[in-house]
Amino acid sequence: MEKGAENSLMVKADKPIVQPLDLPTDSRPASSIDNGREAIVQALVTMPTAPGVYRMLAQDGEVLYVGKAKNLKNRVRNYAQPAGLNTRTLRMIAETRAMEVVTTHTEVEALLLESNLIKRLRPRYNILLRDDKSFPFIVITGDHEWPQLAKHRGARNRKGEYFGPFASASSVNRTLNTLQKAFPLRSCSDSIFASRTRPCLQYQIRRCVAPCVDRIDKDSYAELVTEARDFLSGRSREVQLGLSKRMEAASAELAFETAAVYRDRLRALAHVQAHQGINVASVAEADVIAIHMEAGQSCIQVFFFRAGQNWGNRAYFPSHGRERTPAEVLGAFMGQFYDDKPPPKEILLNEWPENHGLIAEALSIKAERKVRLHRPERGQRRELVNHAQTNAREALARRLAESASQRRLLEAVADLFALEGPPRRIEVYDNSHIMGTDAIGAMIVAGPEGFQKNAYRKFNIKDEDITPGDDYGMMREVLHRRFARLLKAQAAAESSESPAAGESTNGSNGEDARVAGEWPDLVLIDGGLGQLTAVREVFADLGVTGVALAAIAKGPDRNAGLERIHLPDKPEITLPPRSPVLYFLQRLRDESHRFAIGTHRARRAKRMDRSALDSIAGIGPGRKRALLNQFGSARAVETAGLTDLESVPGISKAVAQKIYDFFHPEG
Repeated sequence: MEKGAENSLMVKADKPIVQPLDLPTDSRPASSIDNGREAIVQALVTMPTAPGVYRMLAQDGEVLYVGKAKNLKNRVRNYAQPAGLNTRTLRMIAETRAMEVVTTHTEVEALLLESNLIKRLRPRYNILLRDDKSFPFIVITGDHEWPQLAKHRGARNRKGEYFGPFASASSVNRTLNTLQKAFPLRSCSDSIFASRTRPCLQYQIRRCVAPCVDRIDKDSYAELVTEARDFLSGRSREVQLGLSKRMEAASAELAFETAAVYRDRLRALAHVQAHQGINVASVAEADVIAIHMEAGQSCIQVFFFRAGQNWGNRAYFPSHGRERTPAEVLGAFMGQFYDDKPPPKEILLNEWPENHGLIAEALSIKAERKVRLHRPERGQRRELVNHAQTNAREALARRLAESASQRRLLEAVADLFALEGPPRRIEVYDNSHIMGTDAIGAMIVAGPEGFQKNAYRKFNIKDEDITPGDDYGMMREVLHRRFARLLKAQAAAESSESPAAGESTNGSNGEDARVAGEWPDLVLIDGGLGQLTAVREVFADLGVTGVALAAIAKGPDRNAGLERIHLPDKPEITLPPRSPVLYFLQRLRDESHRFAIGTHRARRAKRMDRSALDSIAGIGPGRKRALLNQFGSARAVETAGLTDLESVPGISKAVAQKIYDFFHPEG
């Protein structure tokens, strides 16, 4: 068991029990279901009857499946009797070569541990939550005498009060932008706050009361903080009523400017509430989860309601086999979804998940308070569930349509480049630089599900022998580094999967090694015949075979629609201007160009942020800041005299001499 898994879930689990298997050397294939069944039978000999989690392991140690059980021995015994099991499960059994179990005290602890392990190990035979990015929150900090109102994403380790989650960055930004109009608290970081000497633009546009320069006293600022906290906690009615009374009082005293400030704040609060969609005043804190399944795929919509407000929704498309039921998918989803998120007081569902009572108990333990799972049949809560289910159905319909369209495009690409079948992985390469400086190479990846942004890679050009601006040389370096790494991964995979004497490989090892090494089916180069020739040389040097290669060059005068496609040892291809395949290749090329330019600009900006001061030993951020505050720029520091340098706070005579000598080596 991975270190720390039990502690992260507050589960007291026993040490793992591993049942390795000494496989007999015979003529049967390594993927034989008999070998897998024998591994399970041998594991059952010492399998405990306690609750816990089991893992099914492949020959190379890969975790194939993670499951939990109230009685481990009874549950695992089902795999030793393959009759009646579906094809996917039989395939998993055939690959199993050992089992590992972790016992827990209760089935609830096993469920928590199972969810944690599935998220971290991502076994390919489990139902997987593929898109599980962290959610943004709004935080009112509590570690500063002037609290900050800000967006927060990630571990909530800073002292303060967190409100959320919000479904997306756009939803939290929209809410935060409006809240700053209603509650003009500071949004700047502590370091910027400490260095301010005059009000910033936020004060000028009435988004901040400028506590940094004492434009407000602490009691008045604390009152603003309390109002913001009350509003985000669901007490919006009381906050609005209080502002309304103060507006009327100011108006009665003829303080019309003050009254106008309260009026604008009331309008901002009304604007927040006007964008909440469904009226959910009766739902204080709940997640609404609805699943829709069609054509062997599923979509799960999650709506977040906090403080009586709709804080957005997000669609998920779990990865699972076609034989899975909605209850199974929903149960697996909820376990993984709430593994690293605080569950709300209530979860509204359109279907009961598998083991829903167990899930409710596990979430209550995690939240340290009661969490209620509810499948409403009528009323406003049922309307919320129906709305979420409609969104799930429409999102899945869009995805299925896009998948069908993407499949047709990939089939057309396969025909164009004479591939054996639709490419599962297309890699596109481009370079970016300015007169050879800050040169980078970029790789983007696309496949049946569109762009795979988590697989994008950037390459800083390192070869000092490459002439600045040599596009061909840069392309050679990028492709050489990429495919040398893939060949190394393939060699490692093949060595770990080499069959015992007399065993048949069935021709599968090479393919499995390539999948493990993320080999592409098609490589596209943004460029012309020269770039294609450079890449062919790299492939020849490394011995790369079986990868289709093409270069797509802009047409005359760089006009889109007149692109020329260069292939090895074949005439160039020009597709009709309205060809769907041409549009698809243009999208791939443009995405690689966008990623390359963006990466290059980020690197250049980082370099430009550095100054000559960064090259002086002993000059850290504090001294650098003091020098720049005194002289205004690194250029002014360079021309300053020794006496002027010594006058800077925090700069001793020895340090001043070091700075002066750095800029005046001849002196």
